[in-house]
Amino acid sequence: MNGLALLIPVALFLGLGGLGVFFWTLRSGQYDDLDGAAVRILLDDDDDDA
Repeated sequence: MNGLALLIPVALFLGLGGLGVFFWTLRSGQYDDLDGAAVRILLDDDDDDA
């Protein structure tokens, strides 16, 4: 029972911390361009004109 008294607040703190980080990434625009990286890998940028 003493273990639960410690683990429950720790779990709540970690869950709220993760949720806070998720909302921070949403606000900072981390998920605005989801298809950009998928398309960028297909582009051929050979600038080596030797």
